[in-house]
Amino acid sequence: MIDWPNVTASGHRELGLKPEELQRSKCVLGFIPVIYYSILLCVGVPVNILTAVALSRLASRTKKSLYYYLLAVTGSDILSQLFIIFVGFLLETAVFHRDVPVLLLHSVSAAEFAANHASIWSTVPLTVDRYVALCHPLLHRQISYPARARKIIAMVLLLSIVSGVPFFWWSDMWRNSHPPTALDTVLIWTHVTIIYFLPCSIFLVLNSLIIHTLRVRQRQQRCEEERGPKSAPPRRLGKTTAMLLAITSVFSVLWAPRTVVVIYHLYVSSVHRDWRVHLAYDLSNMLAMLNTAVNFFLYCFVSKPFRSAVRDVVLLRGGPLYPHRALPQQQAPTNASISSLYSGNNKRSQRDSTPLSPRRARKPS
Repeated sequence: MIDWPNVTASGHRELGLKPEELQRSKCVLGFIPVIYYSILLCVGVPVNILTAVALSRLASRTKKSLYYYLLAVTGSDILSQLFIIFVGFLLETAVFHRDVPVLLLHSVSAAEFAANHASIWSTVPLTVDRYVALCHPLLHRQISYPARARKIIAMVLLLSIVSGVPFFWWSDMWRNSHPPTALDTVLIWTHVTIIYFLPCSIFLVLNSLIIHTLRVRQRQQRCEEERGPKSAPPRRLGKTTAMLLAITSVFSVLWAPRTVVVIYHLYVSSVHRDWRVHLAYDLSNMLAMLNTAVNFFLYCFVSKPFRSAVRDVVLLRGGPLYPHRALPQQQAPTNASISSLYSGNNKRSQRDSTPLSPRRARKPS
């Protein structure tokens, strides 16, 4: 990641470097990754904290599972920024040049992969929730509620921690001069399957079903419009669905280069030996980490309630987002009794205050 000084062959002999180390590729970007990750960290962490506060307000006020899933994605992005960008790229690589105890190095690597898996797989329950809401709305009313959403999020986080443990033995692509071993092959394929191929397959299938369902409904509405002059306005793509499609599409685009480069490193040319693969690996990592800071802008662009919540947080306003109203089923019995009571009183008052009709009025004798 850092551009190391170019010394002569005699200098290498004096330093006692091995022939494999003489073929090590140089980082042509120099200090650009350090500057990039510093800016990304300084912008991404405050933005994600603001997003988490706004989403927590929306979740507590609306009691919708959607905001709990988005809150889990935001929290996982914060962990990814702290472990991968701050600890992994800036501290270990830029400051200490990986000159840290091996146990600490591998422990941080496992934590980085766990945070990465949590950040990616927190989007999967969100996608499933939106699919059920649009394609099976009656089922969604029965199974989607905050308590279940919290259990699903806790399960995803637990599985992410467990899936990060095998990557304790992840090898350093920048500095390992030997060809990838059998363990490296297993870990690399496990990595690209967990972080890209499997979640992207789920996103592709569920998003395709969502789009297909919306198109079928639009066709049905057009047929109803042709049959009758009066019909409901055509159903458009909802903002929540548009936000989901944007999140999954941005993830698929930003993580695709890194997946390709890792597989290329495994079978074609090593990052350690080829400076072009080294460059591609650095750029792909920079693109992938950008995904941890862009969701805030997607939420602001699509969701009006989120913009209102962010405005309240920034302006330090703690007022309720929506006026507090009791549930209709709770109001019904009370209103019924009160209305019957008032109706009875009104009837009595009307009988007392209404003058007798001329037919019933007695003539004075």
